[in-house]
Amino acid sequence: MGLLELRDIHTYYGHVHALKGISLTVEAGEIVTLIGANGAGKTTTLRTISGLERPRQGQVLFEEQETNRVPAHEIVYRGISQAPEGRKVFATLTVQENLNMGAYSLGNDKEAIEENRRRVFKLFPRLEERKRQIAGTLSGGEQQMLAIGRALMARPKLLMLDEPSLGLAPMLVKAIFQTIREINEQGVTILLVEQNARVALRLADKGYVLETGAIALAGTSQELLDDPRVKAAYLGG
Repeated sequence: MGLLELRDIHTYYGHVHALKGISLTVEAGEIVTLIGANGAGKTTTLRTISGLERPRQGQVLFEEQETNRVPAHEIVYRGISQAPEGRKVFATLTVQENLNMGAYSLGNDKEAIEENRRRVFKLFPRLEERKRQIAGTLSGGEQQMLAIGRALMARPKLLMLDEPSLGLAPMLVKAIFQTIREINEQGVTILLVEQNARVALRLADKGYVLETGAIALAGTSQELLDDPRVKAAYLGG
């Protein structure tokens, strides 16, 4: 039994069958990546785990407890946070106010909130420099740092990242992925959705390849990097 386990998950958008029997396991301390083309079901998988979508069939288990019917905010309390695709920072709030929004699950524990903020600023010094700046005026890379920092404010056991490199310059991508490794080394388990399959697999311990809502391949990162099907479809030959 892993920290997170999905068993035969079927999720629908109306009549559209988006996830068709997804089963996967994330062990505590791992970095696990989901790769696949647009529309393969990667974001829907994360949304189902976080409670924003409800599966019609199957089980989502976190620390051996089923969360299928647990409200999304309660799932955050249990230890799962997500940095969504497109960052979705609160554009009219300051950097610090955005971080405070991520800490709502800590209630009025000012000491814990301050400690978490210090940890985020240590990971992302740029955010401390801009803590009073309006989030909507930040660069794309800074907004991505803020989205990850906001998710970390809840002190998650599992951090889910949806396309953290999207739209970023190569140097920023390298910096973001170095920070993801550092977050993992601090004891946070990571589930990563990423279009850049080569970078994701080099970072991760294992991966799952999604195709049209189903898992087509699974294995260690090295197995997937060496797989000719993955090379042909996602790694440029």
